[in-house]
Amino acid sequence: MRNQSTTVTSFVLLGFSYNLPVQIFLFLVFFFIYAATLMWNMMIIVVIRGNSHLHNPMYFFLSHLAFVDICFSSVTVPKLLLIFCASQSISYHGCFAQMFFLIFTGTTEAYILAAMAYDRYAAICRPLHYVLIMNRTLYRRLVVGAWTICFVYAMVNTLPVLRLVFCGSNVIRHFSCEFPSVLALSCTETSPNTVGFFISAGAVSGSSFFVILVSYLYIISTILKIHSAEAKRKTFSTCSCHLIVVILYYSAGFFRYMRPNTASSMVVDDIFSFQYSVFTPMLNPIIYSLKTREVKEAIKKLMGYKPLTSHDM
Repeated sequence: MRNQSTTVTSFVLLGFSYNLPVQIFLFLVFFFIYAATLMWNMMIIVVIRGNSHLHNPMYFFLSHLAFVDICFSSVTVPKLLLIFCASQSISYHGCFAQMFFLIFTGTTEAYILAAMAYDRYAAICRPLHYVLIMNRTLYRRLVVGAWTICFVYAMVNTLPVLRLVFCGSNVIRHFSCEFPSVLALSCTETSPNTVGFFISAGAVSGSSFFVILVSYLYIISTILKIHSAEAKRKTFSTCSCHLIVVILYYSAGFFRYMRPNTASSMVVDDIFSFQYSVFTPMLNPIIYSLKTREVKEAIKKLMGYKPLTSHDM
């Protein structure tokens, strides 16, 4: 068994096996998505760093979310583009490196979203104490803590998989080396890995989701106590874009990882994986750009946009 396992030096990603015209079309689609992801997220970072009036916790977290989205998308999409135009194979160590960074960046995004939810709670529910609560030391520690915890989480789940024996098929029926897809190829017992993954995922993802859920319960309770309909609308608008991003991310992530194997479907897996690892990193900056007035105005200023005004006749 162990001698056979050494022959598996690479894996084959079969997430896409179509004829040439379809592959060319998909290459162009995902190239556009990746280019848009890089452009929009880099623009968010530049705009926030270059405007002093955006130097507050909310936009500090948003700039880090944009950076995580760039990293998250870059883990899978460049290799996906190579699959369309060159080779479907990925090296043995390259596959596990991709798995590590998928877990690392994916869970870091969840923690950044949790930090943003707590920031919105402090701003809406504790406005008089907001500056004291969300001080510079706290929001920087939240970001550093997010990266640190998620790095350890990714290591804890990736290193044990390296000890598994892969002596059979090396075909991964997915477009990336995600944990469930790789684990399915092992010819040794994987239940300890699966149990460990679900326990750690429950702790890491569950804690971040709990912070978001509790924060929004308090936010909604506070908004409902506001008498003015206009004031309710303005208050909710300050966190509506974050709520949209959270729903997009968690709905796909939970379905992909937290469902029983009996519900497995390669096509469905691909769709939900695309949503949270490819489409969401592109949509996040667009959502914030369209729904956050300060960001929208800063982008217009960066691009040299001047509104049309009526001229005297």
